[in-house]
Amino acid sequence: MRVVRSAWSGVSAASGPWSEFASRSALYSLRFAFPRHLAKEDPMKAVILAVSLLLSLSFSVASAQLTKVTVGYSAIAAGQFPAWMAKDAGIFRKNGLDVQLVYFRGGTPAMMALLSRETPISQLGGPAIVSASLRGADTVLIAGGLVLTEWWLMSRPDIKTAEQLKGGSAAISVFGGLADFLTRIALKRLGLTPVKDVALVQMSGVPEQRSALEAGKVQAAMLPRPDNFVALKKGFYNLVTVRLPYQSTGVATTRTFIRENPDIVRKYIKSQIEAIHRIKTDREAAIRVLAKYLGLQDKEILEKTYDGISSDDEIPPKQYPNPEGIKNILEPLAQTDPKAKTAKPEDFVDVRFIKELDESGFIDELYKGRKR
Repeated sequence: MRVVRSAWSGVSAASGPWSEFASRSALYSLRFAFPRHLAKEDPMKAVILAVSLLLSLSFSVASAQLTKVTVGYSAIAAGQFPAWMAKDAGIFRKNGLDVQLVYFRGGTPAMMALLSRETPISQLGGPAIVSASLRGADTVLIAGGLVLTEWWLMSRPDIKTAEQLKGGSAAISVFGGLADFLTRIALKRLGLTPVKDVALVQMSGVPEQRSALEAGKVQAAMLPRPDNFVALKKGFYNLVTVRLPYQSTGVATTRTFIRENPDIVRKYIKSQIEAIHRIKTDREAAIRVLAKYLGLQDKEILEKTYDGISSDDEIPPKQYPNPEGIKNILEPLAQTDPKAKTAKPEDFVDVRFIKELDESGFIDELYKGRKR
């Protein structure tokens, strides 16, 4: 068997000669394993057996041609929905990819894995992608994913004003991550100065942020769906909602990987588009996937989470990154980073694969006759 491997670990694909060899070998085995007397004694059983063997053959050959790709994701939150759906609905496999999803606790380890080539594609928040690029990494956003974000600054039940929060602390994931950026926006809307008026405490991820709030280790935490709904049900208070065009969780890779493996990236983007279509058109299946990955059984919270995340405003069918959303990331960075002042949204994206699918009419055809 000849295997073609890219420079990236975790990426391989079987090449042409193997496919031909596998097909011929299996057919040869089928010819001599098939009991000839069965065809004479019971033709129907013979047909059923033959079809079963051929289906097994087809599956074996198809499996041999799948390209293995390790994909990272950085949060147990609804923004990861497209990758979860593509995996569980078999969409990746349909497009020739054998994807292994790997969870990292926060954007920093996920970004490190992307840059070290352990995960050549990753679901990452916009701030991590932009910040890494500004520091010289060749990271790039190839699909918008979640382009409009909504997080709530949740506080303890006894804290219902900015004055009561002043002097306290708020849980974030890591400095420079999505929760950090949005917490700073929320605090400024409340008239508070981040760090000076409210300390920012790093946690490893969204579940840990909520746990710290529930345990009384912090006075507030910035939470996305469904954790904000869970906290609200437990009696915590929504101090402020931050909903704005913001390049949240999207699909990231490196320009090097695109150059060396354009077909893998193309297949991944096609899978992303098809997974989002499935999310929008198969409510029951989508909610089952959410329940599995979020570890939730509360039907009300699952439905509220689905209703928000499945809207075209949040995850658009055509999956172009949101320029305004990237500008909202660059604005606070520009206060301390001269490069951010002159940077443009298009510096951080590569939309060639989305554009191919869009201009071919594939996406429009996919949504043809869609019921809204």
